[in-house]
Amino acid sequence: MEIKAMNIGEKIRQARLQKGFSQENMADMLGISTTAYGDIERNKTELTITRATEVAHILKANVLEWLGVELQPVDFALEKLQLENEKLKADVEKWQLAAHYWREKFEQQRLLGDLLRLGTQQPASQEERKKIGF
Repeated sequence: MEIKAMNIGEKIRQARLQKGFSQENMADMLGISTTAYGDIERNKTELTITRATEVAHILKANVLEWLGVELQPVDFALEKLQLENEKLKADVEKWQLAAHYWREKFEQQRLLGDLLRLGTQQPASQEERKKIGF
């Protein structure tokens, strides 16, 4: 016995029958004639993506399943994003360490400058620091 693969019209018909809709019901919901809807189920009409989506929406079905399209799980995309996220976290940590290092160096230089000025004069005023960008 040969098993025949269902075409999209047959899949739509099967989904319609499972929902308990008549061809007239479907035609009314789609805003087309009963003959036009029947042509869809008999594959006499080239079904546009828009129309297929409308039919699937009414029947709460998946157009991609009707077309035999298998979606790959999003796990591979999720895994890639997780790896990228870990790399970005490592980069952020590296830059935070570098910023901390340079902040400390700057503070050491500022204190050293203040100590050197103490030997000759008063520490630099806020106005003097603004002039040189500190």
